[in-house]
Amino acid sequence: MSAYFVTATGTDIGKTFVTAGLIRYLRGAGQPVNALKPIVSGYDSSVVETSDPAVLLKALGRQVSADEIDTIAPWRFRAPLSPDIAAAREGRGIDFDRLVAFSRDAVKAATGILFIEGAGGIMVPLDNKRTVLDWMAALDIPLLLVVGGYLGAISHTLTALDVLRQRKLTIAAIVVSESERGTVELDDTVSSITRFSDGVDVVGLPRLPGGLTEHPAFARIAALL
Repeated sequence: MSAYFVTATGTDIGKTFVTAGLIRYLRGAGQPVNALKPIVSGYDSSVVETSDPAVLLKALGRQVSADEIDTIAPWRFRAPLSPDIAAAREGRGIDFDRLVAFSRDAVKAATGILFIEGAGGIMVPLDNKRTVLDWMAALDIPLLLVVGGYLGAISHTLTALDVLRQRKLTIAAIVVSESERGTVELDDTVSSITRFSDGVDVVGLPRLPGGLTEHPAFARIAALL
């Protein structure tokens, strides 16, 4: 059993796309795999089929239903805001201890590779005191850090790496997910981050044409797990 926490330098970087691509690749290779996205902001029950939990369920070959979504994403909020604010809008909150226990139970029960996808970036607040970083530190499992390919992504990535190292968290790989209409060459971003990654492998994932979900980069990432 191996468990990985999929995090990012910000929101809408490509965590779910990367996670789903790895799931499809691993399933195709005959490996058991599962995934959770415990916290989801911007969840609209009227368009469930395009939600992040639905994307993961489809990659897993599971039915997209209310019960299945509740299984992998129990904390869902409608507002596309940080989880603490989105929860407050609904008069709710995230019980951090329950979140950690839910995640740890999933890790213990996993029989293959388990991906736990975070919400937003590494420092997104979950409540008045804790962030996603605290969640990752409590679990202390290897991370997949997904970063963008936009102008400024290199600085954001190096800042994230510094914070993660201070908390002594292990990074299994860094995935540069090419940004839409990015002005920086993907190879240049990968090369620059690699110089500062302290031996952590950096894999570039090009922007794929609409509808395509497979790329050799997923095999490279999977080989690092």
